[in-house]
Amino acid sequence: MSDNQVVIIDYNMGNLRSVQKAFEEVGCNAIISNHHDIIKKASKIVLPGVGAFRDGMKHLKELGLIELLNQEIIENKKPFLGICLGMQLLAKNGYENGETAGLGWIDAEVVKFDFSHQKEKLKIPHVGWNSVTYKNSNKLFKDVQNESDFYFVHSYYFQTDENVITSTTDYGYDFVSSINKDNIFALQFHPEKSQTAGLRVIKNFVNLP
Repeated sequence: MSDNQVVIIDYNMGNLRSVQKAFEEVGCNAIISNHHDIIKKASKIVLPGVGAFRDGMKHLKELGLIELLNQEIIENKKPFLGICLGMQLLAKNGYENGETAGLGWIDAEVVKFDFSHQKEKLKIPHVGWNSVTYKNSNKLFKDVQNESDFYFVHSYYFQTDENVITSTTDYGYDFVSSINKDNIFALQFHPEKSQTAGLRVIKNFVNLP
């Protein structure tokens, strides 16, 4: 395994091959795996995912990955990228299909869009292209223009008071679309579906020291 080996966690949530192809596009031969030995040897770890919060945590637990991820990311400080559901699972709690405890790496919760008090009732899920507005510096947005469009598919979003927000997006109201805390990076949008800007974000992650 090379010194800069990216491992994409396979926990039966979402189209992992599309994420892998995006890494290949930027010259990184990322591996899809849930084998503990391979994850331990990785220099960088990606947790993608599409689907429900409860299912995601259930699958991570069944595969024995929660303790391993805590060790590799929180203790060993390996660079980590969460995508869509992979970002949401970093929160303390999610409320899809009832309350479920998350990984708890960020003091946050994941809640459903609510337009009941607004005149304009936007569609849920939020699907399609939308711009991100930078709030703090984020190494993943290097050479990516502010207000660039990225592709979203989600009904729930991340809420936090921690000083980790690196961008927000307006869908009826502003929600958190990316975060960064130390070695932990996460995106609500799908960079693998976001063409040039998304590939730049992925390349920036690959190039992290």
